[in-house]
Amino acid sequence: MRMREKSVGSLLVEPTNAEGRVSNRSGIVTETDLIRKVLAKGMDSSLTRVDQIMTSPLLTITPDRPMLDANHLMETNHVRHLCVSDKEEIVGVISVRDLVRYFIDSEGGPIRDLDNVFRPLSVLRVLMQTTMETMASERTVLEATQTMAEKRIGSLLVLEAGDMVGIVTETDVVRKVIAAGLPARRTSVGAVMNAPLIQIDINDTAREASRLMAEKRIRHLAVTEDNKVVGLLSVRDLVKVVSIRDEPRFLHNT
Repeated sequence: MRMREKSVGSLLVEPTNAEGRVSNRSGIVTETDLIRKVLAKGMDSSLTRVDQIMTSPLLTITPDRPMLDANHLMETNHVRHLCVSDKEEIVGVISVRDLVRYFIDSEGGPIRDLDNVFRPLSVLRVLMQTTMETMASERTVLEATQTMAEKRIGSLLVLEAGDMVGIVTETDVVRKVIAAGLPARRTSVGAVMNAPLIQIDINDTAREASRLMAEKRIRHLAVTEDNKVVGLLSVRDLVKVVSIRDEPRFLHNT
């Protein structure tokens, strides 16, 4: 309920004796934790405590480290949130969306020139995922969360009569099912999916994809070519190429 209220995908967890101070010994609970550790396992979200599913100790980075290092830490550990720690006290959180703003949206960002680098190929063709997991709209949210957990993914494209009509994400499940107290075993995927499917043409730029995600407040876009969905692009995909390009420098300095 707090995640839905604040429109966030994670919450820091204070130790019971922290007296309001969040340190490296605190924890974090994310949408992914709620999906994979609670719903997918058939646990009752109203009875499960936060400390049963949180990640602790926190994955942290110091304020003086470059954003490239933050990106590598998040990519290596497969997380979307990284805590900033100054003298063992948590002073902030970096999300994957923050990385996108820095690498793509800001003037002079390190991958603003991707479109020129990959010409004549489309940069979205390089970044997108061509393996797309789907689920029929009449299937249950419980089945959807179990598939997400098994495949270690954050979304499923939704099918009706063989056509892709929408998408269901971790955020949808957390805000529309868990926070609303709906039964995952009896709620259909079609009842909580996002529809219509937000699409972007394969020949558009990475910056346009980022702008559209920010405008629609979403983390996934269906990529189309000749009006046919050919891939799925996530906000993480937009910055993943930075890790690949800069990995030798990061490993050398680690």
